[in-house]
Amino acid sequence: MPDSSRTSSEDTAAVNALRSGVMRLSRRLKHQRVDESLSPTEMSVLGTLARCGSATPGELARKEHVQPPSMTRIVALLEAKGLVRLEPHPEDRRQKVVRQTEQAEAMLEESRRKRNAWLAELAGKLDEDEWATLRAAAPVLEKLAHL
Repeated sequence: MPDSSRTSSEDTAAVNALRSGVMRLSRRLKHQRVDESLSPTEMSVLGTLARCGSATPGELARKEHVQPPSMTRIVALLEAKGLVRLEPHPEDRRQKVVRQTEQAEAMLEESRRKRNAWLAELAGKLDEDEWATLRAAAPVLEKLAHL
């Protein structure tokens, strides 16, 4: 589907099925949480810190596509729960850097383990051809998620 101006009905159906399947699977994965007290946004911020390392609240707001005042509130909630700490910025004393704590790392690891186990159980219900197709599609889905 390189040229979106010439979308065939097959391409349209495939895009629709992909969107629908990804959305449903995402909703189901969100229910496989370790800590129900965290909002999906709070989990997303912790995931971003795990992937990208420490960041200022402004950088986190851009990465998470939220307004800076919202990120300030989210960071304060995560700090109160002991999942992040604020440290002085190494170059700009006016700013703070948000770092995840060991408690957050452990919670994220347990969450990944639980979600992976759930997804592996689902994948175990696929036949060999379906599983091979899914394995081949995984890098493409990962690429789409980061475009």
